[in-house]
Amino acid sequence: MSWEKEIEELKIRQKLALKMGGEEKVARHVNAGKLTVRDRIEKMLDKDSFEEVGSVTGKAEYNEKGELVDMQPANLITGRGRINGRRVVIAGDDFTVRGGANDAGIREKLIHVEKMANALHQPLIRLVDGTGGGGSVKTIETEGRTYVPAVSGWEVVVDNLSKVPVVALALGSTAGLGAARVAASHYSIMVKETSQMFVAGPPVVARTGETLTKNELGGSEIHTRNGAVDDEAKSEEEAFEKARRFLSYLPSSVYELPERIAPSDDPNRCEDWLIDAIPRDSRKVYKMRKIVEAVVDQGSFFEIGRKWGRSVITGLARLDGWPVAILASDPYHYGGAWTADAAQKVMRFVDMAQTFHLPVAHLVDIPGFLVGRQAEEQATIRYGVRAMTAVFQATVPWCAILVRKTYGVAGAAHMNSSRFNLRYAWPSGDWGSLPIAGGLEAAYKSELEASDDPKAKLEEIEERLNRLRSPFRTAERFMVDEIIDPRDTRKLLCDFAEMAAPLRETGVPSFGVRP
Repeated sequence: MSWEKEIEELKIRQKLALKMGGEEKVARHVNAGKLTVRDRIEKMLDKDSFEEVGSVTGKAEYNEKGELVDMQPANLITGRGRINGRRVVIAGDDFTVRGGANDAGIREKLIHVEKMANALHQPLIRLVDGTGGGGSVKTIETEGRTYVPAVSGWEVVVDNLSKVPVVALALGSTAGLGAARVAASHYSIMVKETSQMFVAGPPVVARTGETLTKNELGGSEIHTRNGAVDDEAKSEEEAFEKARRFLSYLPSSVYELPERIAPSDDPNRCEDWLIDAIPRDSRKVYKMRKIVEAVVDQGSFFEIGRKWGRSVITGLARLDGWPVAILASDPYHYGGAWTADAAQKVMRFVDMAQTFHLPVAHLVDIPGFLVGRQAEEQATIRYGVRAMTAVFQATVPWCAILVRKTYGVAGAAHMNSSRFNLRYAWPSGDWGSLPIAGGLEAAYKSELEASDDPKAKLEEIEERLNRLRSPFRTAERFMVDEIIDPRDTRKLLCDFAEMAAPLRETGVPSFGVRP
């Protein structure tokens, strides 16, 4: 009456699954400089923590007696594990089995793993390599039919963006649904040279008359600079480490709060050089990242999306151990002006901060939206308004530090001024509806035309207005909370993080992340 025979068959099936696509295809995969999917999962997760789900899913071959002869495993491995002791759900494509195309239960497993993360309130990690559940024309012959396109379970993919952290790693050539699974995430990463992403690969694109290599069509050089992917790694191991670090700042789901770690940096630490950080000449640039790193906990700043929307800096950090979202300006790019790309970057980042209850600290130097023909062609105002809407919809605690320029509609998006937020200014603060230099000729046109010396008159007017633009004049009307010594910024931000901690609320946000 024992079931030993069936258990032996289970072990045989599990052993067959470990062969993946077979010795030859696995060797070809490894020789291309890529890890196998099982090695990836092992390196991504804590040691010995992986619990596979669907280990014997695949296409079995039987003899005339109905006995198992061989089995081709499904090309998607799914299960649960831990990262730094926290539970996660993981799915990895096996490119050695039919290049990761839709086969052998992969569709069902894809849907199941998304539902698993959603129901268990656990972060989801996608290791994407191939079409990731997408189709292959060979399926027409093997199935004897074709089908009307549909993405079963996509509603769960969308819902997960409002419920649990989703991380996607493109670890090879990803196309179609695989590319969509990378983009539909809170944090995505590609491996330089070995990862590519496209709607359709070079053979399909060649039919349109474009002959391109994989990297020319969809390499990381392209997608980390157009906003489709957040980050780039030099190796798969570096990609795993970046993914783990990203998750360390977030809760397991929206039903929890981001955890504080034991503080390792004095909240009252003072960087004396900050008093000289901003040049008196407003046309000169400075290194905002150096300022960010000086005011957050040492070594805690984790930048996201560095290579696109470059006039805006976004990332995660800690203040006295508390996790926070960091927004900042980069004057090295368009003087910090918001481009269409920068606005999209702000919107997506603020949405994520709102979803996972992260207070926002914003170091502001925004001269306005980018102007000019190219900016108009790129619909900068449309994306700028969407970014401003995201800022105004956010309800998480917010602290703005006006470091230098805060001008125009884009400048107004530095925080939602209609609700209570903290707002401090450095003595270098400079704000208004538009910069004085850019609006003088229009505002004083008649006076300049009536002058015998328009140039001298222009200089006289500019000097007169500059005397009135002092941030102290604004502070007199209580339009900033306080003008502060730049060296006190860290102390005030750490205090903000501590005050914000009990104000954070768990639960599903009123709107989700717009991928």
